[in-house]
Amino acid sequence: MAKSSLRVLVIDDEPDIRELLELTLIKMGLDVATAASVGAAKLSLNKQPFDLALTDMRLPDGEGIEVVRHIAEQGLDVPIAVITAYGNTDNAVQAMKAGAFDYLQKPVSLAQLRSLVKSVLRVDNGKAAAAMRLDGESPAIQEALRLVGKLARSQAAVYISGESGTGKEQAARMIHEQSARAERPFIPVNCGAIPETLMESEFFGYRKGAFTGADSDRDGFFQQANGGTLFLDEVADLPLTMQVKLLRAIQEKKVRRLGNAQEEAVDVRIVCATHKDLAARVDAGSFRQDLYYRLNVLPLRMPPLRELREDLPRFIASLLERFSPDQKPRLAPAALKALLAYNYPGNFRELENILERAVALASDARIETDDLQLLPSKQAGDDGDAPACAAGEALQDFLDRVEREAILKALEGTRFNRTQAAKLLGVTFRSMRYRMERLGIK
Repeated sequence: MAKSSLRVLVIDDEPDIRELLELTLIKMGLDVATAASVGAAKLSLNKQPFDLALTDMRLPDGEGIEVVRHIAEQGLDVPIAVITAYGNTDNAVQAMKAGAFDYLQKPVSLAQLRSLVKSVLRVDNGKAAAAMRLDGESPAIQEALRLVGKLARSQAAVYISGESGTGKEQAARMIHEQSARAERPFIPVNCGAIPETLMESEFFGYRKGAFTGADSDRDGFFQQANGGTLFLDEVADLPLTMQVKLLRAIQEKKVRRLGNAQEEAVDVRIVCATHKDLAARVDAGSFRQDLYYRLNVLPLRMPPLRELREDLPRFIASLLERFSPDQKPRLAPAALKALLAYNYPGNFRELENILERAVALASDARIETDDLQLLPSKQAGDDGDAPACAAGEALQDFLDRVEREAILKALEGTRFNRTQAAKLLGVTFRSMRYRMERLGIK
């Protein structure tokens, strides 16, 4: 079995608590690293990427809030939660203002810990869900899987297109896992989540002393993926200045760390993805044509869920069993009919969200149509009352406006709880953060 690619950093100076948290997270299928101090935590964060961090507030050499601030100041894409003493909510509020997304109180409830981790990483059968969406009898998914097998045998760059929620990252992982590079790293990067000022150091690394705060050498994404696969998600969001540097790195197969005069060779296979029309971005002048041709050597399109109608009953049954393994809920005939007829603008991710919510709302283990809370058909793809693009408004500005309105509405409906808003929108917590940062939503 392939090792989990999700990595958690646990920061606590008490060995017993550290071991308890580590064992709990390992049982959830996660890779875990530990640190016993602020200094050790910063060192670990600077050396390798993490998908989540958990830190105690009181540490031998400082406060856990220093780790929170370090993550924010360095622009690291690491959601962090703090563990605080019972009844000490002031520390928790202070940490959340500094950038923490949630907190746990001591003594730590393992059930609450698992719930918190699942809300951020969507683990616990996450691999099974990913495998499910990339399997089926529909001709469209069968063709995609056939292409995945062919692309895995090549070393050329792959460009994966498709709507949000269609499994582009899962397809990229399958290509990597079936390739000759399977034993080497798979490094996923969300290009839209990295501040432009930090892009060069994040992609190519830096030497100690290259800039203020560079306390040690650090590998960039290219060095981390050396010998393996670098997956560039939402590649359309790369600014033009970074596109030039990425093109050179791909062409020369060499990168230069900030603060280093010498280039170093890297052996990396590039797989990229976006839900945007990259060819249209080239025509609009916001994406370099030469980089587009370098990335779009082997194309792969991931089909939307509405093209996989034959597999919907199996997807629905599997997800219901996943969300309620002890007592599988029954779907009322009208509810099943509604699910089979729905258009799923959010694709598989939306289907997961609909069924998870329905299981929670259902009475007597019977899901009725109202429990599904499906979007009205006009919001699910009809053009009748769809938002209109204003005169002279660029397409991307229009799409950003619609996305911003949807996020703000979800935040208002959940009293600005980002985790719940993400669930309502059918996206992961991390994706929610990326979108809010990109759109400037505070």
